[in-house]
Amino acid sequence: MANGSGGGSYPGGSGSGIRMSNNINANNLNTDSSSSPVNVPKMDALIIPVTMEVPCDSRGQRMWWAFLASSMVTFFGGLFIILLWRTLKYLWTVCCHCGVKNKEAQKINGGGDTQADGACKPTDEKEENVAAEVGWMTSVKDWAGVMISAQTLTGRVLVVLVFALSIGALVIYFIDSSNPIESCQNFYKDFTLQIDMAFNVFFLLYFGLRFIAANDKLWFWLEVNSVVDFFTVPPVFVSVYLNRSWLGLRFLRALRLIQFSEILQFLNILKTSNSIKLVNLCSIFISTWLTAAGFIHLVENSGDPWENFQNNQPLTYWECVYLLMVTMSTVGYGDVYAKTTLGRLFMVFFILGGLAMFASYVPEIIELIGNRKKYGGSYSAVSGRKHIVVCGHITLESVSNFLKDFLHKDRDDVNVEIVFLHNISPNLELEALFKRHFTQVEFYQGSVLNPHDLARVKIESADACLILANKYCADPDAEDASNIMRVISIKNYHPKIRIITQMLQYHNKAHLLNIPSWNWKEGDDAICLAELKLGFIAQSCLAPGLSTMLANLFSMRSFIKIEEDTWQKYYLEGVANEMYTEYLSSAFVGLSFPAVCELVFAKLKLLMIAIEYKSEKRESRYGPRILINPGNHVKIQEGTLGFFIASDAKEVKRAYFYCKACHDDITDPKRIKKCGCKRLEDEQPSTLSPKKKQRNGGMRNSPNSSPKLMRHDPLLIPGNEQIDNMDANVKKYDSTGMFHWCPAKDIEKVILTRSEAAMTVLSGHVVVCIFGDVKSALIGLRNLVMPLRASNFHYHELKHIVFVGSLEYLRREWETLHNFPKVSILPGTPLSRADLRAVNINLCDMCVILSANQNNIDDASLQDKECILASLNIKSMQFDDSIGVLQANSQGFTPPGMDRTSPDNSPVHGLLRQPSITTGANIPIITELVNDSNVQFLDQDDDDDPDTELYLTQPFACGTAFAVSVLDSLMSATYFNDNILTLIRTLVTGGATPELEALIAEENALRGGYSTPQTLANRDRCRVAQLALYDGPFADLGDGGCYGDLFCKALKTYNMLCFGIYRLRDAHLSTPSQCTKRYVITNPPYEFELVPTDLIFCLMQFDHNAGQSRASLSHSSHSSYSSSKKSSSVHSIPSTANRPNRTKSRDSRDKQNATRMNRMGQAEKKWFTDEPDNAYPRNIQIKPMSTHMANQINQYKSTSSLIPPIREVEDEC
Repeated sequence: MANGSGGGSYPGGSGSGIRMSNNINANNLNTDSSSSPVNVPKMDALIIPVTMEVPCDSRGQRMWWAFLASSMVTFFGGLFIILLWRTLKYLWTVCCHCGVKNKEAQKINGGGDTQADGACKPTDEKEENVAAEVGWMTSVKDWAGVMISAQTLTGRVLVVLVFALSIGALVIYFIDSSNPIESCQNFYKDFTLQIDMAFNVFFLLYFGLRFIAANDKLWFWLEVNSVVDFFTVPPVFVSVYLNRSWLGLRFLRALRLIQFSEILQFLNILKTSNSIKLVNLCSIFISTWLTAAGFIHLVENSGDPWENFQNNQPLTYWECVYLLMVTMSTVGYGDVYAKTTLGRLFMVFFILGGLAMFASYVPEIIELIGNRKKYGGSYSAVSGRKHIVVCGHITLESVSNFLKDFLHKDRDDVNVEIVFLHNISPNLELEALFKRHFTQVEFYQGSVLNPHDLARVKIESADACLILANKYCADPDAEDASNIMRVISIKNYHPKIRIITQMLQYHNKAHLLNIPSWNWKEGDDAICLAELKLGFIAQSCLAPGLSTMLANLFSMRSFIKIEEDTWQKYYLEGVANEMYTEYLSSAFVGLSFPAVCELVFAKLKLLMIAIEYKSEKRESRYGPRILINPGNHVKIQEGTLGFFIASDAKEVKRAYFYCKACHDDITDPKRIKKCGCKRLEDEQPSTLSPKKKQRNGGMRNSPNSSPKLMRHDPLLIPGNEQIDNMDANVKKYDSTGMFHWCPAKDIEKVILTRSEAAMTVLSGHVVVCIFGDVKSALIGLRNLVMPLRASNFHYHELKHIVFVGSLEYLRREWETLHNFPKVSILPGTPLSRADLRAVNINLCDMCVILSANQNNIDDASLQDKECILASLNIKSMQFDDSIGVLQANSQGFTPPGMDRTSPDNSPVHGLLRQPSITTGANIPIITELVNDSNVQFLDQDDDDDPDTELYLTQPFACGTAFAVSVLDSLMSATYFNDNILTLIRTLVTGGATPELEALIAEENALRGGYSTPQTLANRDRCRVAQLALYDGPFADLGDGGCYGDLFCKALKTYNMLCFGIYRLRDAHLSTPSQCTKRYVITNPPYEFELVPTDLIFCLMQFDHNAGQSRASLSHSSHSSYSSSKKSSSVHSIPSTANRPNRTKSRDSRDKQNATRMNRMGQAEKKWFTDEPDNAYPRNIQIKPMSTHMANQINQYKSTSSLIPPIREVEDEC
């Protein structure tokens, strides 16, 4: 007979090769075939052509129907049995239900009680047997359910094994698909058939378990996995029996791929919803694709039965896969197509479903893959290289500012990789920034609140974790809460990790102390932006320009060289200086701190401002403490750590390498390098290394350790006589002795009306203009007031603080301010000139402009609108001479900040005034800004480019503008050296201690304390001051002298450490009318030339004799325009006969004020001034003001006190 497919090939597979065993017994085959119960008519319909290539059956008989029948009989037979069982069970239930009803009816009728009782016993016995039987069946069912539910390790192994074997069976099908659809095989010699048989035996056992565990047998029988087993397991046993193989429906094993996502979830590989969804879509799509291809492969290679299999075509399985793909995608090239009727009929229906699936699944798969986290990998640590994790508020601005400072070239030892972790993928600009720093920066998408993400970034091996805060958020407390939660999550995952976090509000720092593993001794630090920002501004009230200088010191700036002799040249030379730490050479051991400072400055061209001092008397729990400019009594010890101001880290190495024997005669400091006589075993690692373990005893410095001296001798405390005279029942300082304190005052007692403020002689005070309302976030004014109430100021030196703003807002802040003396409130608005004139803003030492509404505006350029408007409003104000402004100086030229004739007994003790203020442009102002670019609007007469960086602008250089963004540099500075933060915090907060912070965390207020020798000793600490050069012992250096000579003279004579200059902007110009603006010069060189109008930044020792000394040192500790009080020898009143009218008018006003004060009574005087009766020394007599003195008071603005070379005891509270 001719072959239907032509060429004598067997219809199946590729149509060429036939796999068969040569040892098949033909007789056995014939016997098996003849013994098969097959109808002859049907047999005739299944006769296929017989050729030499198909010797399975001499009659060419095909047995595919036997394989298919085994599956159909199994499926429908089981289905019939289940339905029959359900029917019988239902009938039995109905019958039993009817019998129960009949019995109940008989009971109701009251008949047959005895018989009923007898009948109950057998019934009860039956129920017990049924209950026992049900219990046994339930146990087996529960065991089977546990085995297949993947709830136990055994169950998970079983489920994974079944899936793996199903994929193995599918692979065997792929291999066998290259063979004919039906072929003769010897089970004992065919290895693949044996493996397939073993797999299917296992599937059969697993099917039994599933059947036992199924609650609903009918639905189980109709499940996809059950159908797969019906059409794949029985044909294998038929193959063994008939010694022939039929490829048949084994392709249904591909449907097992649908469970792929479940298997991966069991193995804990898939954890996110997106990954589960992606795997589900892919597995459904692929399994449907492969299954449909298997069906086309079967019917196309077999042909249509009603055509006697004559219309078959040889197609490989993978050609069918290709056909299904081009069909689903609606491409349809036509190179491969279905010829059989069954194939075409299947394609008709498959196109409908396949096209819908392709059109919905493929785009969703592509979308999930496209949306898959690009930065979802894991960090691979590099051997020998540390890494830090940065998280929190990750934006282009915060990251660029951080990287610019962290990776600055002046840090010559940065071998740290930065890993950013954020739950939002970076935008294009931020991504470009990461790519520019790809060698040292990596980004991963995730959250520190997720332990899995913490594991991805290897937080357990990280050197530190830095948390950035959103400084511009509308709700600071919510932002702090988020960062605290980040700290808790990180510490919970790895308690030993070092964390440096930014905090916005001071009161939220207390919550960090609640974290058990938070430990500042191990390097954990909280950088409170509100505390430092307001502390910087407060120090600018005492020494204008200091905020700019300190901000530049802890920020990494590159040196910009300018050839022209302009103010920018000297300013930028100072900007290039930063703060570093280094161990001091053994050559300095035994020398006093001033001697070492002088030697280091003159010889090594370095400026040392503080040391880390280890005291044997100090309690060990505090560890070493930082002393800022201590006196001669402090001697340098072996291994002392010094704090230096220098241009780069290499210069600071000179202090460590210096050897007196080798370098004593060297004049060029660049030649001071490591010498041969320095012993290697004495070398200590530089403190600039990223891992900041404590250098002494494994302890870290307190983040707020105060440079106080614990020596209770007459030189350091106000003397025995003063202690004996103190009223032990009067509390004048807080419990730590670090701040002035007074009993809590009600806010109503400090409120001034506009008329009361206008009648009050306010001069030399601080005006705080604040914008805020009842809904505004609190900015923490306590941090502004505390530095101005530091106990290292005498009471009469405290500047009066007047708040001008919304009373509703100030009421909310008052709880933290009511224990500070000399504080008043003028309800109003800073934009009202009447309110500003009422507080004598033209006579203030400093005007501070703050806003609590800055972060409530979306437009960044409008965030500072209130502060800018208030600043411009003040600068445009005009003042006449009705308040005593000096019109002309008959005694010749007096530079800004100096006056030769101001007496010591002015109404406000020790105040001297700045040049005549006839315009608001000369009022000293410092304005807080949120947006750096808005600094261009503060000064209308400058030429700053809008794109200029903040530190290069004139307002910032002059100290009249401050932005919180400059504090970003503290993150990297603290990481490399946590002592830098301690030093900065000590300088700007006025001496906050850990004890004080713990107290504030408990009570949210200062607690008064009695004056004891220990608390009074805390007053003896250094403070920043400004030294005027026009008069006094340094007058000879003020005109053309060298800065180095001034440095040495001030250090030797008065233990005053100079570290910068506040110079008039146009001092280098010989113009008749100089601008009153000044700029900051940080750490000038030794040979820097001075001018008479310069003001020198210095660290001044606490003066116990302020107000009583008779020395002639002229200095100011409070204002940039200040000069000193004069000794009693210059307290004489100069002749004022040439201006009698002014004298009369001034005396008249003095009398009016005196009369008003008498009317107010002693009580009102006390609540307003908070000044004790003995605030002034009794040996000083108050003289009436002359006209000239009054004019001078209004010309120069300065609060100063004498610093004599020899200290005396002062009888002062």
